[in-house]
Amino acid sequence: MKLKATFGHEKPIVAMVHLPPLPGSPLYDPKGGMQKIIDSCAKDIEALQAGGVDAVMFGNEGDRPYLLKASPSTLAAMSYAIGELKRLIKVPFGVNYLWDPVATVALAIASGARFAREIFTGVYDSDMGLWAPDAAGALRLRTDGHRQDLVLMYNINAEFAAPVGDRSIAQRAKSAVFSSLADVILVSGPMTGQPAESADLKHVKDAIPATPVFANTGVNIDNVADVLSIADGAVIGTHFKVGGDTWKAVDKTRVKRFMDKVRKLR
Repeated sequence: MKLKATFGHEKPIVAMVHLPPLPGSPLYDPKGGMQKIIDSCAKDIEALQAGGVDAVMFGNEGDRPYLLKASPSTLAAMSYAIGELKRLIKVPFGVNYLWDPVATVALAIASGARFAREIFTGVYDSDMGLWAPDAAGALRLRTDGHRQDLVLMYNINAEFAAPVGDRSIAQRAKSAVFSSLADVILVSGPMTGQPAESADLKHVKDAIPATPVFANTGVNIDNVADVLSIADGAVIGTHFKVGGDTWKAVDKTRVKRFMDKVRKLR
């Protein structure tokens, strides 16, 4: 696939718009309601775009503990929030409902997203229990929704989890492309904000040279040159926040400094 057609640039930087806890999740703020969530995201979108990111992706990061099957209330709330925020977006956008690939594709179809990220393949021993995603269901929904243009980004080593079985990460990446039709492969660290191993990125890229490979976690201004020397792009959330804290607001100055460096590297 051609990255520029989807993300607007080669070696794209996709920035996360982390939604605060949604209705139905344990940390939801009923007093602030949906308007507080929308206002928070609007400020982050403004800061990210002012800082020069290539694309943004909505994720329900605040909905801890995460679900392996979407709840009607959180999925509806996330769809509503994106609908309210779309008018602010000037760059390509994507979606990710943690951790349900079918719900993620449904959300992408409803919102008009250009790309979607999730765990689509494998079986995992996770903090949320035994985790077996449904790539077949997600891809059939993409077909039923007449969205063959929707780019699916497969995270193949989930945060907060370990894969069941002994296949190498390179084998899992190659299999995800061959058997499950991945458009982009993502390589993650063990948790949100922690970097993927450079060796893992290289093994995956060597195994699937014709498929884009992105670093999915832990990319920062100090390691981005090394990351982009191997990977075809990166997804960034934590590093763009105030003080590098996942749960704080986006810091426009950090974003601009990072993107200035990326532009020089590109």
